[in-house]
Amino acid sequence: MFELKIENAKYWRDCVESIVSLVDEGSFAISKDGIALKAMDPSSISMVSFFMPSKAFSKYSVDKDTSIGLNLENLSKILSRTRDGESLIMRDVDNKILLEFIGPSSRRRYKLQMIDVKKSVEKEPSVQFDAQVEMVGEPLKDMIKDASLISSYIAFKASKDQFGISARGDSGELEELHEKEGSFMKKVDVQKGADATFNLEFLENMVKSCPIGSHINIDLKSNEPLRLGYKIGESSITYFLAPYMEE
Repeated sequence: MFELKIENAKYWRDCVESIVSLVDEGSFAISKDGIALKAMDPSSISMVSFFMPSKAFSKYSVDKDTSIGLNLENLSKILSRTRDGESLIMRDVDNKILLEFIGPSSRRRYKLQMIDVKKSVEKEPSVQFDAQVEMVGEPLKDMIKDASLISSYIAFKASKDQFGISARGDSGELEELHEKEGSFMKKVDVQKGADATFNLEFLENMVKSCPIGSHINIDLKSNEPLRLGYKIGESSITYFLAPYMEE
C-alpha cells in the first residue's frame, strides 16, 4: 500500500511528459527513497531513466517496496487535464492507481488500471564517456531545431576547446560551434575528442521537457550511445540514445 501527495499536480504532469515522450508503458518502482522508472522505447534505440525523491512529495507513505506497471499514454492524458492550483494524491486500490485531484473547492478522481509491462529494464548502458558537456537548455533546443531543417540526423562533436553540431542532407549542410568559454556553455570537460551521429526525432523528444533556464548535461564517446540528462525540480531525467551508423 502507498499514498503519495504532490502539492502542485502540474509538477508530476511535467515529469510524466518527459517519460512518455519516448515510451508508452513502464513500471514505476516505489521505495522509501522515491519513485524510479527505467524503460526502453519500442524500437530499443533509446532508454529513459527517471527518479523522483521522496522529499519532492508533501506526503510519502509507502508500506513496502512495490512496482506498478502503467500505460503511460493513458496516465499522461489524465494528467494533461490538471488545473491551476490543484494538488494530487496517488494511492493503490484493487490493482488500480487512484489519482485524486484536489482544487480549492473541488475534487476529481480517476482510477487507472495497472498492467503487466512487457519489457523491463534494470541496468543503464555501461559506457566510459570521453567528453562531458553542460550547457543551457534553450540553445541546444534551437540547435536541434536548426538541424532538423536540413536532415533527420545530427552529429555532436566535442573537443577540448569547443562543442558543436553538424547536419547534412539533400538540401544542404549546417555546422554550428560554441567555444568553451561561451555564454551558453557551462562546462566542457574532454579527456579525448568525441563525435557521434544521432536521430533528430529522438533528441527532439528528449529535450522538449527541459524546463526553461535549466541546464542539459551531455556525455559523449565516439560512436557510442549518448547520455543526456537534466533536472525537473528535484527530479532527474536521463536518456540514452544509440548512435546512427551509416551502412
